[in-house]
Amino acid sequence: MKILVAEDQPDSWLLLETLLRGWGHEAVITTDGAAAWDALQREDAPPLAILDWMMPGLDGLEVCRRARGRTNARPLYIILLTARANRQDAIDGLDAGADDFVTKPFDPADLRARLSVGVRVVGLQRELAARIADLEAALARVDHLHGILPICSYCKKVRTESDSWQRVEAYVTAHSGVRFSHGVCPECVKSVVEPELNELRRTRALPGKTEP
Repeated sequence: MKILVAEDQPDSWLLLETLLRGWGHEAVITTDGAAAWDALQREDAPPLAILDWMMPGLDGLEVCRRARGRTNARPLYIILLTARANRQDAIDGLDAGADDFVTKPFDPADLRARLSVGVRVVGLQRELAARIADLEAALARVDHLHGILPICSYCKKVRTESDSWQRVEAYVTAHSGVRFSHGVCPECVKSVVEPELNELRRTRALPGKTEP
């Protein structure tokens, strides 16, 4: 997974980059808060970020706040990395929008476990977003079929928006995900099919005319 790293200390971001690559991730390195914020606004922004609290320009807390203030944004999981270790700092970080809080110096095994949680959360958020999109598309199709449909009283064709006429099956299929299979209902079997079969049998049973 692509992971944004925002860390101004070269030894720290080099360590994070090495660890992330070793765990199979792609590290996107930024060295200040402004660059991190720019990276998070791009079309291909990483879905997971490790932000140092203390950075030049924008600090990690401000980047968190801005990231959470985005509208119609993709899922983003944020881990705040800091030397601050008291309880209030953790509360302030989570209140600013961080999903997790890791203190320096960190244990690589602990960071990896927390990243695994973030990867799972991002995956679930993506799956949920895809299902919501599918549901909205389905509702849009249903909404499109609401209202009055002009239909011919004789042939039962439906008048389209372009003022042409389509068979009901073709119209519904074009405006929804519905597909049709064809059969004969019991009522039509009795009223249409059986009389036609009986007439066919009767006609075939009639003796042929003889020439005089």
